[in-house]
Amino acid sequence: MALRSSRTLDAVAAADHIGRWMTDYIDRSGLDGWVVGVSGGIDSAVTSTLAARTGRPTTVLRMPIHQAADQDQRGADHIAWLESEFDNVSSLVVDLTPSFDGLSDALAGASGAPFGGLSLANARARLRMTTLYAVAAERRALVAGTGNKVEDFGVGFYTKYGDGGVDLSPIADLLKNEVYALGRALGVGEAILNAAPTDGLWGDDRTDEDQLGATYDELEWAMEQVAAGRTADTFDSGSREAAVLEIYLRHHRANRHKMDPIPVCEIPASLFS
Repeated sequence: MALRSSRTLDAVAAADHIGRWMTDYIDRSGLDGWVVGVSGGIDSAVTSTLAARTGRPTTVLRMPIHQAADQDQRGADHIAWLESEFDNVSSLVVDLTPSFDGLSDALAGASGAPFGGLSLANARARLRMTTLYAVAAERRALVAGTGNKVEDFGVGFYTKYGDGGVDLSPIADLLKNEVYALGRALGVGEAILNAAPTDGLWGDDRTDEDQLGATYDELEWAMEQVAAGRTADTFDSGSREAAVLEIYLRHHRANRHKMDPIPVCEIPASLFS
């Protein structure tokens, strides 16, 4: 039996609810519009569409860094669709490949050895965050985040101060399968709906499942089990259920530092005169 969450979303009503929430938030902020990074994946496609539907000026950015051609093309196609559907959408392409290469070379020169792996994968996300906020400052806009619930609060599958650096999170209370349902309701293209989820940070074809060791359906199921107080010991040893729960809990523990508030060292009153 496939493992998946038991929740069922009314996608049309959810889209309307999120749109009202975003509109209320930006009205209170005193700013003018939205900035959203578009990667060619479902989360950024849904978030950018929700932003466009508010009617506020929405700037969508492609920020390739040695990007796989199919990922970049999906992002370009989605942006073209947004611009054809919504008069309030404009787009920018900021090629960050030279900036990324320059940073890689500078780090290697300073350390005397090449940098690689997760440090540079995360550097890609942080360069994109810096770019989004530069554009947002120029356009009096808020950066809308693209993280979903299992990534942001379950396994911590995002980059701190990268794609985790945003002003608001419209879809962070939705599981991945619910984001897909929202995408279908909003008219997101089939190429994005059918693409295997990937963070696109490694310059190869690895998927999120390759990195996480479980599908989003399985991780969402595990998140639900943990919320109900179940552990791996609840299930037969060696079963897929037990394995998935262990995978989920391993990621959750390792990435807890991303999900908890930044700790502040409080100075005792006795140290002040």
